[in-house]
Amino acid sequence: MNDAQHTARARNRRLLRTAGLVVALVTTGALCGGTAVAAPADKGPAAAETAGLRVPSSPMAAVAQMQPSWNLGNTLDAIPDETSWGNPLTTKATFDGLKAQGFRSVRIPVTWYPHQSTTAPYTIDQKWMNRVKEVVDLALADGLYVEINVHHDSWQWIKYMSTDHDTIMARFNATWQQIATTFKDEPRTLLMESINEPQFDAATDAQKTQYLRELNTSFRDIVRGTGGGNKDRLLVLPSEETNNAQHWLDDLSTAMASLNDRNLVATVHYYSWYPFSVNIANDPTYDAKAQSDLTEGFKRVHDTFVAKGIPVYLGEYGLLTSPYSGVVERGEMLKYFEHVNYEARRNGMTSAVWDAANDFLNRNTMQWMVPEMKDLIQTSWRTRSGTASTDNIFVPKSGAIAAQTITLNPNGQWFAGLWQGDRPLIPYLDYTLDGDKLTLTADALTRLAGNRAAGLNATLEVRYSDGVPWKLFVRSYDKPTMANATGTLDGLTIPTGFNGALVANVQSTYADGTAAGPASWTTYQSMDNVRADYTANTTTLKPDYVTSLKDGVPATFTFRFWTGDTVTYTVTRSGNSVTGTVS
Repeated sequence: MNDAQHTARARNRRLLRTAGLVVALVTTGALCGGTAVAAPADKGPAAAETAGLRVPSSPMAAVAQMQPSWNLGNTLDAIPDETSWGNPLTTKATFDGLKAQGFRSVRIPVTWYPHQSTTAPYTIDQKWMNRVKEVVDLALADGLYVEINVHHDSWQWIKYMSTDHDTIMARFNATWQQIATTFKDEPRTLLMESINEPQFDAATDAQKTQYLRELNTSFRDIVRGTGGGNKDRLLVLPSEETNNAQHWLDDLSTAMASLNDRNLVATVHYYSWYPFSVNIANDPTYDAKAQSDLTEGFKRVHDTFVAKGIPVYLGEYGLLTSPYSGVVERGEMLKYFEHVNYEARRNGMTSAVWDAANDFLNRNTMQWMVPEMKDLIQTSWRTRSGTASTDNIFVPKSGAIAAQTITLNPNGQWFAGLWQGDRPLIPYLDYTLDGDKLTLTADALTRLAGNRAAGLNATLEVRYSDGVPWKLFVRSYDKPTMANATGTLDGLTIPTGFNGALVANVQSTYADGTAAGPASWTTYQSMDNVRADYTANTTTLKPDYVTSLKDGVPATFTFRFWTGDTVTYTVTRSGNSVTGTVS
C-alpha cells in the first residue's frame, strides 16, 4: 500500500490457470495439505532447500502454486520498526498458523530506508538485514513461497527521481545489490519484487514510464548478476502504481518483453472502485459501476499478461478501509470480497489479501478475526457463493408489517432453501420464490420480529447448492433521532437515537450547495470520516471532517439510513469550537 492507503488502514488500518492450480483448488483440504509440507523447525536452511526443489520450472505453474497468498502487512514495512504500527514480532508460529489456514505463500513487504545510510554507499544496517532474513527463512522453512520487496521507500525517497535522478538510482541499485547478495542462496520459493506501488512526483507520463523502466531493468540486472539462486529466481515487476489502466499495463508489457527473461512475473494491486471502497460520492453499494471496474480491470490484466503466458501476482487486494469498520456496509463488503477472489481465480491470477493489522487474521493467534470472512474467502478458492440484494430486512417497530422482496444473486448456484438456525422456513407459508425474487410473507416477518425490540430480531440464512450461506438480518426500527452537541476540532460527538436503523452515508453542503467536508468534488463525504457507535448511541464526526469546515459558515448535514430515513443536522465551526444543532 502507499502512504495515503496506509493512513486510511492504520486509522481503522479468466479460469485459464494451469492444470497444477486447478488440481490445487479442487478442495480446500488440498490447499491445506498439499505438497508444501514443512520440515522440522530445527532444520531451517535444509527445509528451505527442500521446499525449493518442488518449484515447477514453468513460471506460470510456479506462481499458480502460490495461491492463495497473504500479506504480512504493517510489519517489516512499518516505519521505523517492525512493531511500530501495532503488530507483534513475527515468529515461527506466525507462519505455522498461516499455513494451517490454507495459505501457500506470503508477501513480506519491507521498508529499508529507516535502517540505511542516506549517503553512499547506502549501507543497510546488518542487524535489520539479519532480521529480515530470519523472518524470510522462518516462512520458507514452513514450506511457503515468499516474496520480499522494497516497500514504503517508493514514496519516501524513490518518488523524487525527477529532481534527483542519479542519486536515487545509485541508492536503489545499492539497496538491491545488498538484498540480492544476502538472499542469493535462498531456494526458488523466494521471489523478489522491485518496488511497491511506484509513483513519481513532478513527472510527465513519459518520464514516469522511463523511470519505472529504469528501476525495473536495473533491479533485474543486479539480481541476476549476483548469481546463485538469483540466476533464475522469479522476479516480480509492477506497473505504474500497480494500477491496471491499459496504458500502464502496456508499458510494463513492453518493458518485460525487452528484458527477454522468462522468469518474470507481473504484479498489480486492487482496492476496488474508489467511491465504493471508502463509501464516498453516494456509492454505498457494490453496484454495477464497482463490479465492472473489477471485471474490466482484471480482464485487461489477463489479456495483457496471462493470455500470453506471463504469470500475474495480485500482490495486494482489499478495501481502502478495514473490512468490519462500518465504513462499507457488511453485506456489500462481503459481495466484493466474494467477487474479487472469483475474478482473480477466473483470470488466472494468484491473489494476496492485504492484512494490515488484525483485519483478517489475529496476529497473536493466527486465527480468523471473523469466522464468516474465513468461510467466504476460503470457499472462494474453489467455488462461488451466492449473495442477495441486501443482508438487512427492516420492519417497522409499530403498525402492520408488510411482505418484503429481495433479489437473489446465485452466482452460478441454485437456491436450496431459507433457514433460521437448524429450522427450514416453509415455502409458500413463510416465503415464495419467483425466479430470483425471494419474498418473505407478512406473517413470517411478523413472527420473526417477535416483540419488535429495536435492532436485530432474527437471523436467517439463504442457502445455495454450494458456497457460504447468505445471512439475512430481520431488524425492527423506528425513525432515528439526533440531539444538539458541542465539540472541538478533535471531533464532534452527536447523541443519536438509532432506534434500530443503520447509517448508510452522509451528505454535507453549504447554503450555496457546494460541498462541505474534506472532499470538495462531492457533497457525499467518505464514511471513513464518520463513526457510528450503535452501543453508545453516538455519531462522531472525526477531526478531518470538522477541521475542513469553513469557519463561521453553517453546514447542513443529511444523515441517510438504510431504512430510507434521513436526519438533517446543522454543524458550525467557530475557531476551535464546533456546535451541532437539530435542523
